[in-house]
Amino acid sequence: MILDKETFSRRKPGIMFEDKYSQYSVFLPIITMNGRKYLLLEKRSSKLRRQPGEICFPGGKIEPGETNQECAIRETMEELLVSQEQVKVWGPLDLYISPFRLMIHPFVGELNHYQDTFSTDEVEEIIKVPLDYLQNFKPRRYESKLITKPPDEFPYEWIPGGNQYPWVKGSYDILFYIYEDWVIWGMTAQILKSGLELMEHII
Repeated sequence: MILDKETFSRRKPGIMFEDKYSQYSVFLPIITMNGRKYLLLEKRSSKLRRQPGEICFPGGKIEPGETNQECAIRETMEELLVSQEQVKVWGPLDLYISPFRLMIHPFVGELNHYQDTFSTDEVEEIIKVPLDYLQNFKPRRYESKLITKPPDEFPYEWIPGGNQYPWVKGSYDILFYIYEDWVIWGMTAQILKSGLELMEHII
């Protein structure tokens, strides 16, 4: 599609190589019990092929023709066996882009009249963590290194310095939240930390 300059000046920038990323949506459900707010998480079923036993938020892969928010709601309904009327989305959190070609679209909101239901095909257990506990918990942080390792056939003769080229080294944080016997870590912990910072302005 050819754009005139005025239209081009108003375009919304995309994300380079977005089509190379697997896209997922998750929902951070807030429930209220006895006047206290809790964040609901899941322990993934041990029967699942990917990440069995991990602690996560309800969510999954975005299907063709589905919006990010629609995916978050659908997956929450399927995994927690709730109706759409019970899921009240407040809004989107910040996009999470992993160094491993994963793009996760988180949303936060309320889950009303929840009766501890869940699909045993996907979920082994539900976990309710007091929101104020999480807001006051300082996650444990460990730095993991990222290095560039070109393939054996890489054309070093095409770049300055050849095989001595000083590749930039990166890193990313691996975070851990501990609650009772539960450990929330990895991407879930990263999304949780970002979400808690944003939720301070809406709760």
